[in-house]
Parts: sequence; structure tokens; C-alpha cells
Amino acid sequence: MSRGRYTGTVEDPVPEQMRTAAAAFLAALDEPARHAARHTFDDEPARRWLEYRPRPRPGVTLAGLDVDARKAAHRLLATALSPAAYAQAVTVMALEEVLDRAEDWRRGRHSGDYWVAVFGDPARDDYWAWRFEGHHLSVSMTVADDRVCPAPVFLGANPATVRHAGRPVSRPLGPEEDLARELLDALGPGGRSAAIIADEAPADIISATRATAPDRLDPLGVPRGRLRPTGRALLDRLVALYLDRLPPELAAREADRLDGGELHFAWAGPVEPGRRHYYRVQGEDLLIEYDNTTDDGNHAHTVLRRPAGDFGADVLAAHHAAAHRPGPVNPGAPR
Repeated sequence: MSRGRYTGTVEDPVPEQMRTAAAAFLAALDEPARHAARHTFDDEPARRWLEYRPRPRPGVTLAGLDVDARKAAHRLLATALSPAAYAQAVTVMALEEVLDRAEDWRRGRHSGDYWVAVFGDPARDDYWAWRFEGHHLSVSMTVADDRVCPAPVFLGANPATVRHAGRPVSRPLGPEEDLARELLDALGPGGRSAAIIADEAPADIISATRATAPDRLDPLGVPRGRLRPTGRALLDRLVALYLDRLPPELAAREADRLDGGELHFAWAGPVEPGRRHYYRVQGEDLLIEYDNTTDDGNHAHTVLRRPAGDFGADVLAAHHAAAHRPGPVNPGAPR
């Protein structure tokens, strides 16, 4: 699928924006915080990390930073997300306070329990990375030779919906559910039969917190090529919704990368709203997963992953392969 916005000839401003914002964030920290935030790029366990549950994690916490440093962290996060996705992300963070109240304040959840880690030196290195993460939010960006590898990007919400008088007050991941349901309704009996792969939803997204996402999840569901024009358009819109979490230049590049490849849509669980449900979209180096699988259907997880390209794996593998080919030594090449 391609929206035709990215030609590859216009300079991409995002890598430099990230470089500048990451350097400013590190400069805003005092020495102990900077030491906690910085890691070497070769620290694979810390760099190839995805954890959307409330667990200890690498980095420096927003709660321990002054206002200037916290704002610098938010400016860094904003370089990776579109305005709409940034709004989703900060809403997800604020929901920690809502959830803590719902749990009678027992666990001490708070909206400052989000952590930033930087891998390598953004001011000097050709290869570096960063991550902004906490409960229900994980955004990992790898910058390789001034190209951004933007995955994984995880957004969750608990509660997924807060209502008053039957109307939603907060529903940050509503579009992700509504558009998938619209697609499911448009499939018709035959397409819906192929798309629904199980009567019950899994307990969580299948890729979970693994450092490497599965290349393929079976059953695949219904292929895009079997859909009617309305169904194909809705599937394309669903994929675009997830890609549009990224800044426009990155989203358009990712869409062009997928152009011409087959997509599959799969659903698990009942189709009625308010019940436990799950869906996924798979394509060439693409995995989108969504689940809402608590008993009341009010706790959502979503993730955008690239099985071959998460954490810049494809670009780094190509670099290492080239580095081991016989040839002249380039003293300026990254090591």
C-alpha cells in the first residue's frame, strides 16, 4: 500500500530532529541522571527491550527530573510521533493516575513512572538509539546512518474507555477499535468467515515483550486480495492509522515500503463490542496487533512492529554484512 507522499528525494528532517532533541535531553540532566540514562549502543539486552507492564526498566525516570529535563524528554518523544499519536501517548500516561484511583491507590501508580534511555552518543555516532517507556507505552527509535528505524511502537490503555452518562470521556485507542470493526462489518459473510480465526481471543498480544517479533503468525486470516474494494480500502486505512503514529516523513516511507505486498487481516473473539477481542494485520516485515481481553473488554494493547526491522535489525545486519566483505578500509565507518 502506498499513499504516494514519499519520493525519497526530499531530505528527511526527522533524524536531525531526534539527534538535536536527544542531545538536549542529555544536556538537561545532572550527572547521576545522565549516567542512568546513557547506555552503549552495544548493550543489546537493554537496547532490544520492550516492556509495557509496570516493571523495572533501563533508563532515567521522569519522576526524578526537574521541569526542564522532563520537557526535554517530552520534546524527544514528540520527534517520534505525529501530533495525534503524541496526544494518545500523553493520555496513556495520565491514565496511570485514573487507574491508581480505581485501585484505591494501593499500587502507587503515577504519571511520572516513565523512563528514557539513550544508546550511544546522538551528537557523534552514526548508529544510536533511544526509547521512551513505561506502563502501556513503549516507543523505540534507532537511527542508523541518518535513517530512522521506527519500531516497536506500543500504546495501551487501562481503562480503555472512561464513560459518564453513557458517553465516552476518555478513549485514546478508540479509532484502532472502531476502524477494525468497520472493516469486519464490510467483509461480508465469506470474508468474515476467513478473517475470524478463533472464537476466543488470546490473553494478550502474541508478540508480547519479545525482543524479536514472529515473522509470521498462523492462521493468517483473510488476504487483502480477496476483499471487495470497500474492504481493501478499510484495511489500507487501518494500516495507515498505525503508520500515522509516526511523523509524516516516516509514515509515508513505511507505507511505500509496504506497497505491493500482500496484507492479511485476522480477528479472534466475539464480534460484539464490550467482549474480549483481538485482531492483527500482517504484511512483509509488518505486524500490527490489537487486543482488548479483560473480562469487561476495557483494557487495550496495540503495537506496531517490524519483525525483520525492529530496533534497526535489518539496517544493522546489512551494515555488518558489508563490513565483513573484503575491500578497502574506511577509517570513518562506524564500528
